[in-house]
Amino acid sequence: MIGANLSIFGNYNTKMKIALFARDFEKAWCSGLCQIIKALIDKGVTLCYYKPFYDRLTAIPGYNFPESATYNDYNDLPSDTDIFLCFGGDGTFLESITHIREKSIPIAGVNFGRLGFLTSADLNSAGKWIDDLIEGRYKIEKRTMLRIESNCLPEGFFPYSVNEVSLQKCDSTMISVNLTIDGIEMPAYWSDGLVVATPTGSTAYSLSIGGPIVLPVSEVWIVAPIAPHNLNVRPMVVPDGVTLEMFVTARVGRAILCLDSREVVIPSGSSVKITKAPFTLNYISLQEESFINALKDKLRWGEDRRNSQII
Repeated sequence: MIGANLSIFGNYNTKMKIALFARDFEKAWCSGLCQIIKALIDKGVTLCYYKPFYDRLTAIPGYNFPESATYNDYNDLPSDTDIFLCFGGDGTFLESITHIREKSIPIAGVNFGRLGFLTSADLNSAGKWIDDLIEGRYKIEKRTMLRIESNCLPEGFFPYSVNEVSLQKCDSTMISVNLTIDGIEMPAYWSDGLVVATPTGSTAYSLSIGGPIVLPVSEVWIVAPIAPHNLNVRPMVVPDGVTLEMFVTARVGRAILCLDSREVVIPSGSSVKITKAPFTLNYISLQEESFINALKDKLRWGEDRRNSQII
C-alpha cells in the first residue's frame, strides 16, 4: 500500500507513452489510483494526464505527484501516445473515445465502476496487467464503430459511437421511425424509439430491450425497437456493410438522438444516416478472459442453483 507523503517517482527507463483519463472519482479510489500510477512511473513510463484528472490527483493530501504533461481534449492529446488508459466504468470508457477519435490509439480500461464490460482490468490484479501492458502481453481487438450523418447535429458534435445510435421519444408519446436498409424501406416502427447497436453494444442498451448478445468481433449490427406498439416487431441482425437511414416523426415536434452517452434534440422529420466508421476502436484486452467467460461472470449467465447440485 502507498503511505502518506509518498513521492511518486521512478528509476526505470522506457520509451512507452501512456495517456491517462478519468472523470470525477471517489475518495475510496485514491489509494488504488496512486498505486497504479506509481507502478507505471517506477517502470519508466512517460505519462500524460487528462488535465481535470491531474488537477484532482495533485490536490489529494499526502501524495506528491511529479510535474507531468497534460491534455484537455482530442486536439492536444499527443498522437504518438502508445496506449490510452482510462479509469472508471463503461461510461467513462465511452467518454474517453471522444478524446481518441481517429487517432486509433489502443485503449484499455481499468474498472473502478460496477459492471464493466469494456473495462477489463481491475485493481486487485494490477501487478500482473501492468507488467503485461508494458511488455506487450495483450491482444488488440478492432471493434467496429458507427458513423452518423445528419443536418441536425450541432457544430463540433462527434458523429461516431462505439455502442449504439438511438432515436428516442422526448415525452410520454411514442414516435414513428421509418427505416431503410440500403434504400429498401422497412415497415414503420411505432415505439418509444429505435436502437442500432454494434457487437460491442450488444451487451448494453440493446440487451435491455431484448436484443441478442453478439460476439464483439462479429461483422453485424443489431436493429432493436424500444417498447414497440406492435407485438410482431422483433430485433433484427444486419450486415455491418449496409447503409441505414432513419426518419423520425414525433407528435411533440422533436425527438432525442443518442450516440452512446451523448445526446442531442432533433426536430420531427429529421433523418439520420448510419454507416460503418472508417476507423475502428483498438480495444486492448488485458485479462486472459474470453467473452463467453465474461458473460458468465458479469451477467451470471446460465446461473442456476441446480447446476451446483449433484443429482
